[in-house]
This record gives sequence, structure tokens and C-alpha cells, in this order.
Amino acid sequence: MSTTQWADIGVNLGDKQFRGDADAVLERAREAGVTRMLLTGTSVAESRQALTLCRDYPGRGLRATAGIHPHNARFFDDDALTELAGLLDEPEVTAAGEMGLDFNRDFSPRPDQEKAFEAQLAQAAERGLPVFLHQRDAHDRFLPLLKAWRDKLPAAVVHCFTDGRRALYDYLDLDCHIGITGWVCDERRGKALAELVPAIPAARLLVETDAPYLLPRDLPEPPPVKRRNEPCLLPWIGRRLAALRGETPEALAALTFANSAVFLGD
Repeated sequence: MSTTQWADIGVNLGDKQFRGDADAVLERAREAGVTRMLLTGTSVAESRQALTLCRDYPGRGLRATAGIHPHNARFFDDDALTELAGLLDEPEVTAAGEMGLDFNRDFSPRPDQEKAFEAQLAQAAERGLPVFLHQRDAHDRFLPLLKAWRDKLPAAVVHCFTDGRRALYDYLDLDCHIGITGWVCDERRGKALAELVPAIPAARLLVETDAPYLLPRDLPEPPPVKRRNEPCLLPWIGRRLAALRGETPEALAALTFANSAVFLGD
């Protein structure tokens, strides 16, 4: 087992790709030194599942979010908001989200996305919870909505950041954390992000797999089990980040682990 501790702040452990072998996934994470994981809720049902997983695996450093992803905003209503409120009051749920705007795929109408986002920001502010944020191709609308609530929130992370320099500095101006995934390991799509990584202040950096998605493209052969991303691959992403920042992997692990505690209010 690795003696270096890592924190993965974005794991979709309730995804169907992990159905049937969550035990093995968590054991591989432990062996790799990933001792803190934030399990992502993207709907009421998946938020319940994230909470259940935290309870099913005590002592594994698991915490959960509860929220409605913009893709699912068309299902958002007063009943969903009430159910989220109950989930957010559970001790294992330490952040609200995944919430935000996604104008890239528009799986939900944009007015529905904005309504769900604003309602969840208000709900998080009322409870003093940090927020786990999603933004894709929607920065100009996302920023003012977040800005209106940011002073009322203890912390915010822009999860899976892949945007440009202007967006990065806009979020840093709002004292947001920035979550970096294996996107930075993609020599085709991740080049611009790799160039921005050194500009992220040390206290604002977080690292995540977004497992089972965003499998790093530069992994050596043989491919991982079922060709899916897992929390055990977080140190691989971390080593890439460390190289880009001119730091050792151990220093970056300690830094991002400490930042995750700040974000989660530990």
C-alpha cells in the first residue's frame, strides 16, 4: 500500500460501470493511497446511492454530494428540491451538487438548468455547504449566477475544469477551487489545460478522476480493468500535474489532500 495519501474529489461510484465490484474498486484505491473520495450525486436517485455507498463502506474515507446535474434539470421540481434538502442534512453528505449549467449538449432546456442551479445554490447557502459545480460552454451565464451566491457559500469547486484562461481567472477571483482531471493527460484535447495548470494557486488546486469517465489517454499498456477510469488511477493524474507544476508527486498529493479538507470543512 502506498504511504502517500491522495484525495479524489470526484468519483461516480454509483455508476452502473461499478455495479458488482465496488469492493474491488475501493480496495485498489486504498492500495494506491487514495484514502479520501467524494462520491458524486447527479440526480436524487444517484445522490441517495452515493449516501448509501458511504454507509455501506465505513472507514474508507467516503463522503457524498447531493444534487441535480444540469443534464437532469428537466426533472427538477419542488419534490426533488425537498428530497435534496433531506439528503443534504445527512452527515455523510458534505457538499451540494453536482449542479451548474451545460450548454454544450443541452440535455435539459436552458431555463430549466438555470432554475435548478439557482435553487440548489440557495439551498447550499442556507445550510452552509460547499458546492460542487459543473460548467460547460456556459461560462457567461454561469458566472453571474454563481457570483450572486458566492459570498454566502463556504467553498466552491469548479469540477473537471477544461475551460480557458479567462474563465480560470474569473473563478479564482471568486475564490473557487479548481478540479483537474485526467483531461490534462490527453495530448490532443488537454494541451491548453496543461498550459494553464501552473497558473492555479497552490491553495486552490484539487485533483479528481471523475471515474469511470475520462480515463487518462497516456496510461501504459495493458489497459485498466474494463477500460474504465478508477480512483486508483488518481496518482497517475497527480504525477502529470506535479510535472507540469515543477513539484514532486508527494508534495502535490499532500497539497491537494489538505485542500480537500479545507473544501469539505474537515
